[in-house]
Amino acid sequence: MTTITRRATRAAFGMAIAATAALALSACSGSANADPSGGSGVDAKTATSLAAFGTLSDLEKAAEKEGTLNVIALPHDWANYGKIIDAFKAKYPKITVNEATPDASSAEEITAAKTNAGLDTAPDVFDIGLTVALQNTAQFAPYKVAGWKDIADNLKESTGLFTGDYGGYMSIGYDSSKYPAPTSLDDLLKSDYKSAVAINGDPTQAGAAFAAVGLADVQSGGTLDDFQPGIDFFSKLQKAGNLLKVDVTTATVASGETPVVFDWDYLNATHVADNSNWKVVILPGTGYAGYYNQAVNKDAPHPAAARLWEEFLYSDDVQNLWLQGGARPVRMDAMEKAGTLDKDAAAKLPEAPSDSVVPTEKQSTAAGTLLGQKWAAAVQ
Repeated sequence: MTTITRRATRAAFGMAIAATAALALSACSGSANADPSGGSGVDAKTATSLAAFGTLSDLEKAAEKEGTLNVIALPHDWANYGKIIDAFKAKYPKITVNEATPDASSAEEITAAKTNAGLDTAPDVFDIGLTVALQNTAQFAPYKVAGWKDIADNLKESTGLFTGDYGGYMSIGYDSSKYPAPTSLDDLLKSDYKSAVAINGDPTQAGAAFAAVGLADVQSGGTLDDFQPGIDFFSKLQKAGNLLKVDVTTATVASGETPVVFDWDYLNATHVADNSNWKVVILPGTGYAGYYNQAVNKDAPHPAAARLWEEFLYSDDVQNLWLQGGARPVRMDAMEKAGTLDKDAAAKLPEAPSDSVVPTEKQSTAAGTLLGQKWAAAVQ
């Protein structure tokens, strides 16, 4: 099984889990021309939507002529990405998929794009957290997928620079054979959890870790306008000797090195395969939810393949693959209304909190700044 680390991965999501009416992705026949535009006469680098490029068939032809797609930071055990990548390869065997640095962070994705700008090795697309996305909009090419109308306005940048793709709720996973089920945040401060509680990365860079602080904040009576109560909680956890400074991976969970873990519910759920005693809880009270985002590299060496990948990800089939991986796809509500949602997979999702919050772009940015100033000293 591929190790899930993304130790510095993904800055905070900060987008609500909701979607709107359905719009099915359809394939239309296009020109048989094999020119770089797929017969549309449009340069893929400037195409801001499928309609602007031509048809799906045109885009497929152009992408197949390029013959390559470069992806980055996509662990196969993360939200079912292994099956998603395999499905793309099966559907488009003429396109070679190069997978770079599965455990890279959102920040490292951007660094890779800048370092490799102008080279065939640069990433074509990003799967990225909101904070890093907001800091790097100049790196993205605007693109609106065919299912754009299905996606709620608060889950997408208005010009298509980045778009929410899948999300979940912050949860706590634990080895039930060694630790009691936490019923509140304060339980984790008890001696029962000595040297046992880990978060998935550094919250100044990692989306899951950022969200862990966000959850601690709202569960400690704080608000998303000020993450200080969340930072204070982890400072208490450190002083109690319960904070475990080990990057969470499949291997650390399987070995018992990280027996209690703050992480997204769909990632914590995967560890059941590594530890049969592993259980996942979403704490009662206010929950913390969020989405990751898709973006196209403005300097993508394979611009048609990049846009075809985006269309693929937002299709019904792949939205259901994310769902089967335990994540909540961004078009979930629209697909449910249209009758295209995998109901069995949806029924397996953990029950959502009755009340949940997500930071706005402004709150996310402010929280990131505060963490940069306060986090290291709080947990040293």
